[in-house]
Amino acid sequence: MNETAPSTSSDTAEGEVPGSQRPKHARLRQRLRAEVQRMTAHTALPTERELAGQYGVSRSTVRQALDALAESGVVYRVHGAGTFAASTVVAKNLTMSSFTEDMEARGLVPGNRILAADEREAGRQIAEELRLGESDPVVRVMRLRLADEWPMCLETVHLPAARVPGLLERDLNDSLYRILRAEYGMRLVRAEQVWTAVSLDERSAVLLGVPTGSPAFQVRRVGMDERSRPLEVTTGLYRADRYEMRVAVRRGLE
Repeated sequence: MNETAPSTSSDTAEGEVPGSQRPKHARLRQRLRAEVQRMTAHTALPTERELAGQYGVSRSTVRQALDALAESGVVYRVHGAGTFAASTVVAKNLTMSSFTEDMEARGLVPGNRILAADEREAGRQIAEELRLGESDPVVRVMRLRLADEWPMCLETVHLPAARVPGLLERDLNDSLYRILRAEYGMRLVRAEQVWTAVSLDERSAVLLGVPTGSPAFQVRRVGMDERSRPLEVTTGLYRADRYEMRVAVRRGLE
């Protein structure tokens, strides 16, 4: 793991970070996560004593940070052997859930960087999927989705503008599904999705923090309400080194 200069502040109480309201163990957890995600799976981490000296914190702070990482599946412990880097792949099943819900369920802190938010004409493909006219307005929201500030997905959402008046004035850093449900009474209950393997272009790769041409999953989703009316069209680009798709199948009776 990379060497980091220890803290030299002597008047900072244990559990606090100078100039920040975040607890010291939370700041350390974020830094350790970034280090672990660069490691090969099943590589041993330094001992708690070594990490405490490297980062200039107490062993109890290290233990709190490692406990949180173990709970979220970033590392795992072997009694008597130490702490090891776990596989960094996020498994996604067929349950219809938002990115925010997926990350929160894994103990990760979801985040967003808004890349674009505007209103435009639907165009042919979006119009067909949302059952609109080609010149009808839609709201487009493009976001870089983060987990513990780590880039995970590029997402572009299109919504019928008539169904979401004032959406562009709202805080789009929250879960969009929560906003749609709470503010507009739009409840998405099912979706049709297509997963495609793609190579990332230069712009997408830079935003996701991987080399150009890296593999990714492109997910095209049309979300619908209980009356099978299309409410959203979303295209997501997911890092293939961070995601896997898991599907349970059952053999029919012969």
